[in-house]
Amino acid sequence: MLRIKFLCDTGMAGRSEKIYVDPEIGNVVFRKSTGSRSMSIRIHPVKGVTVSFPYVMPYSVAMAFFRIRRGWIIETMERQRARCKDVTIPSAEEVEALRRQAKAELPSRLAELAERYGFVYNRVTIKHNASNWGSCSSRMNINLNLNIVRLPKVLQDYVLIHELCHLKHQDHGHAFHLLLEHLLTDNLLKLMDEGNDPYVASLAEKSAASRAKYPLHYVMTREIKSYRLV
Repeated sequence: MLRIKFLCDTGMAGRSEKIYVDPEIGNVVFRKSTGSRSMSIRIHPVKGVTVSFPYVMPYSVAMAFFRIRRGWIIETMERQRARCKDVTIPSAEEVEALRRQAKAELPSRLAELAERYGFVYNRVTIKHNASNWGSCSSRMNINLNLNIVRLPKVLQDYVLIHELCHLKHQDHGHAFHLLLEHLLTDNLLKLMDEGNDPYVASLAEKSAASRAKYPLHYVMTREIKSYRLV
């Protein structure tokens, strides 16, 4: 039987957190927030397990939810370890180094590409998550994953241009892909003019030989899949 014993209690405006130490899972963060509308569980290979729930909900209810899902959490963690057995998981210090690098490099490159192609956005935020490389909100705010700095420059630009295109097209429809393909082509040519990068040249060759409807998008997304979010 699990005993409810929290290690510490921390909080900030609109949010409160408690940490529960599970004998098999380790630290589990219970986070109540005014921004949460329902209970959810996130499992990250580096950041661990987080249970999020509405601010007005008691911790005891969230703990009961965690207990119901505990077996699933352990199974999911085991699958993550199996998938990542050949991948070096960065330490907390290494993650912070990536975050500093991302904050130093990505916003300026995003601003450069936005100015070149005529985009205007409100805010850019560097995040660390395991679900996506970037996102663009309806409020014209762009979120970028700190993992982007691990990609070659041409693939970094792909992610940034992808999110910029969402400023005009929130979905992944035909109009979005036409705009994305046009800008990717222009940027690829500019990168080729900047220097003799064999990787950039290989992407151009693969795209030219591809029969995909959107060849640059197809080739670059396949390349990015070889990089795991850590």
